[in-house]
Amino acid sequence: MKRASRVTLTAIAGAFTLTWARWCLAEPALTIYNQNFAVVRDTVPLDLQRGINHISVNDTTAFVEPDSVVLRDPAGQRKLQVLEQNYRSDPATQEKLLSLYEGQTIDFLVPHKNSIEIVRGKIVRSGYAIPISQSSNYGGSNPSAASNQPLLEVDGKLRFALPGTPLFPTLPADTILKPTLNWSLNADQAGPLNAELSYVTGGMNWEADYNIVSPEQGDVLEMVGWVTFKNQSGKSFENARVKLMAGKVNKVQLNAVLADTRPVALMGFLRSMPENEPTVTEKAFDEYHLYNIVRPVTLRDRETKQVEFVRAEDIKSQRIYVYDGAKLNIRNSDYYNGQLRDPSYGTGSNPRVWVMREFKNSTANGLGLPLPQGRVRFYQRDTNGQLEFTGENTIDHTPKDETLSIYTGDAFDIVGERKQTAYKVGEQRSAWADESFEIKLRNHKAEQVQVRVVEHLYRGLNWKITAKSNATLKTDSTTVEFRVQVPPKAEKIITYTVHYKW
Repeated sequence: MKRASRVTLTAIAGAFTLTWARWCLAEPALTIYNQNFAVVRDTVPLDLQRGINHISVNDTTAFVEPDSVVLRDPAGQRKLQVLEQNYRSDPATQEKLLSLYEGQTIDFLVPHKNSIEIVRGKIVRSGYAIPISQSSNYGGSNPSAASNQPLLEVDGKLRFALPGTPLFPTLPADTILKPTLNWSLNADQAGPLNAELSYVTGGMNWEADYNIVSPEQGDVLEMVGWVTFKNQSGKSFENARVKLMAGKVNKVQLNAVLADTRPVALMGFLRSMPENEPTVTEKAFDEYHLYNIVRPVTLRDRETKQVEFVRAEDIKSQRIYVYDGAKLNIRNSDYYNGQLRDPSYGTGSNPRVWVMREFKNSTANGLGLPLPQGRVRFYQRDTNGQLEFTGENTIDHTPKDETLSIYTGDAFDIVGERKQTAYKVGEQRSAWADESFEIKLRNHKAEQVQVRVVEHLYRGLNWKITAKSNATLKTDSTTVEFRVQVPPKAEKIITYTVHYKW
């Protein structure tokens, strides 16, 4: 398949120049990481002379990392040695051309209401500034930032603005139209070669989005998952083989080139698709997971594309209500400055009861695929079958057979109330305290609900519950949980006393 590209090759031994149209004999390949970068593997057709060759390639992305470039013969039959590489990322713009014509007089096109006037002006200073994204790589400020206003002389007077649209006589020598890699390349053999060019680039990202649908009654879910990848690299890729790497790969970030954007996933709920035609396959790769888009993908510059990668039905789940009633913001300094022994510390009451959806990511439960981090949206069918949005949250990378517990919002008809009922502290030498709480749960629903009441025993690690109205479950060294059944249209009261010793 042919693609437009431009490569210019000049051989010192033989002294010839070859200019050719942009094309490629093999499909490009992309591995996109969900950290705003990608690895590009492309083909560069070369016609080499034995010895030193000078080559210019201007078909890379705009955010190529030059020191990541690898050029090789994919067949391993030819030895290629890049003796020197220069990367130019200053393609021709109006500002750049003004800088190249500094000190010269050019024409400016000045439109009027009924006519057009040509005005001659001398470019005293262009105002061209090195882009911040280039200068900040070295940790310094933009050296031209203080003088980024153009200064022109028109009719013997100086002005800080262009009189009109500049009309440049020609492109100055050594001007480039695209970011360009220049190589001094040593080849051990002469002849044509389809070399493989690989490099790391910014400006490409992908994310996962999950749409989960529940029926009007019941807890059996349906899920559609999308991968959304966005190309802001400055280059289009036609019929590319795309892989997506999930996991937190360590990557040194010299500067933030692009802002993080999160496109919204398509709403293609549960359309029919043959089970024997997967769109995405997955495998473990080192400490990460690699998702392969089965079909070739054309990814144009500034384009967002979505591909379905998971579809599951009959996912058994449960809705969980959680009441974490203490308003706490515990810091290490609170312990050392004595606030944790203050009788009023942590006695504020949070009335909100959380609604959570919990299910296991297992094959037996209709899933069993490592799920990359992303946004999860929940919908519920109404009596007429219409989908209503009921909440959303994000998940982290979730391996197979792990359980997901996802917060979706606060319950409307279940309210909690928490208050301290007693606090007694011993003498300084004995260093102990007894604290009691009363927790009320009010259920305004027409059916019974179970609420998990979470209590943080935050005053110290040496504690013991000496009295309680309900059974407790210890979830970690400072947390216990009461699992309480609250009847419909009723109130349930939980009490407990804890003894601390320091």
